[in-house]
Amino acid sequence: MTRTFSCRQHSTAKPAKPIALQRHIHYNFALQERPFETVLSWHLLPIQTGYSYVTMHTILIDVGNTSTNIGRYQAGRVSHVTNLRQGLTDLIPVEKALHHAGAADAAAAILSSTTPATTPQWSWLLQRLFDLNPVILTHQTPLPIGIRYQQPETIGPDRLANACAAAILHGAPAIVADFGTALTFDILAADRHYIGGVIAPGLPLMTDYLYEKTALLPQITLEGSIEPIGTSTIAAMRIGARVGYRGMVRETIDYLRQTTGPETHLCATGGYAAWALEGLDLPFAINPHLTLQGLGLILSHNLAN
Repeated sequence: MTRTFSCRQHSTAKPAKPIALQRHIHYNFALQERPFETVLSWHLLPIQTGYSYVTMHTILIDVGNTSTNIGRYQAGRVSHVTNLRQGLTDLIPVEKALHHAGAADAAAAILSSTTPATTPQWSWLLQRLFDLNPVILTHQTPLPIGIRYQQPETIGPDRLANACAAAILHGAPAIVADFGTALTFDILAADRHYIGGVIAPGLPLMTDYLYEKTALLPQITLEGSIEPIGTSTIAAMRIGARVGYRGMVRETIDYLRQTTGPETHLCATGGYAAWALEGLDLPFAINPHLTLQGLGLILSHNLAN
């Protein structure tokens, strides 16, 4: 069975230099979900004969628990990234972010979501605004790596994207640490198979829990330098967050390397990666957009095949 991941309708004609005729429908959104002022435009784009792959940029959407990243992928690079905190509760920033990434003339889109309930809304939005039918990343999506895991349907799509990016950009075996709402470690075996990982509470969960469950401890921001000794409550909490977290990361990596070997590539991503890992004596390659990079690589893999 042939899978087609074309996100627009292409003409069936095959001239000497094949082109695809695409119809782009642009909507300006009102405050709610009622589109108005529809504009139609047509574009001619080069394609490969016999393939639906369009040599243009694509749209990447990574929906997390507390934020969403939208970006563009072109020629192996991630750019035009917007971080949204409100998700789909306010559609105007979402539309602006998609336009900024170039969704109006994108060849395709891919969506990774750790909040499955919002996936149909994102799909509807992309179809309605930009005539894009996104690839929804799951364990069943064709990947440039293998999966050797007891319940592959339980793997978060962002974790698969991270593993794919690590495999292609750094090699295998590899461990990817993602510093988000949760701290996840994902393991790529030497034969480029995803084989499992570790899940721990994320930095914001730890600090917010202290604030919520105690009467005197304040809510802190996880940024800036730390003091040698905490001379205030906030300073003491920041030291505990960073130094304690570094200890957990080091112990987890040492534990996992007993299986993967001492030459395992170490990659890190997520909003708190740079702050948490500063000063740690482990050779982490930190890439704040590793998940988006993985999404771009996965979509390119599907379009090319």
